Amino acid sequence: MRYAKRGPLRFTSHRDFARAFERALRRAAVPIAFSQGFTPHPKISYASAAPTGVGSEAEYLEIGLQAEVDPDELRVALDAALSPGLDVLEAVVAGEGSLADRIDASSWRIELPQVEPATARQAVEAFLAAEEVLVERMTKQGLRSFDARSAVIRLSLQEQSDVPSEADGAPCAIIGLVVRQVTPAVRPDDVLSGLRVVAGLEPPVPSRVTRLAQGTLTTAGDIVDPLEADRTPLPSGI
Repeated sequence: MRYAKRGPLRFTSHRDFARAFERALRRAAVPIAFSQGFTPHPKISYASAAPTGVGSEAEYLEIGLQAEVDPDELRVALDAALSPGLDVLEAVVAGEGSLADRIDASSWRIELPQVEPATARQAVEAFLAAEEVLVERMTKQGLRSFDARSAVIRLSLQEQSDVPSEADGAPCAIIGLVVRQVTPAVRPDDVLSGLRVVAGLEPPVPSRVTRLAQGTLTTAGDIVDPLEADRTPLPSGI
């Protein structure tokens, strides 16, 4: 299944979404399968959840069911049971293989209000020119330093903004980012930290980040949707 986190609901943590989704399964009377053992849990597996505060048009999960259901009817029922802003966009019957194995890269849009595009362009060029960009992030294991440059496949300034013009006419630079899934994960805020390290880019107000896609990275640098293989089943006998 693919779902989105939009508007204020982008501040929903992964744990809060998981609780909301389990309630939605009950409200929609979905015949969810459960694990075995003393404390059975619904069979739900999440793939690369976006950080809290980040919007997304491409979050994925897979569920195990006790009985066959129509994917479209399931999508409609679950979407109706969730709050607006947590939107179920697509459901398909899963084929072979794990959903997580089909995701090794993601695409992001980073909006930088009150940042001149020319300033952002210089910072992007400096980042791409660097062989290594060391940044720091606090993790469960403490403060960790790692290279934010090596995971970045594409970083570019969008020429045209698709964000509605602000009333005050303030500039808004928009950066497109494609990053490979590595360990530790390189997130958009790590890339923003890298732009500060190499070019001193300090946005005066918080950025707004949206995940646009996840999937398998091709040699051409494109991202293949992980549900693509399941949308059009092969004819029988093939």
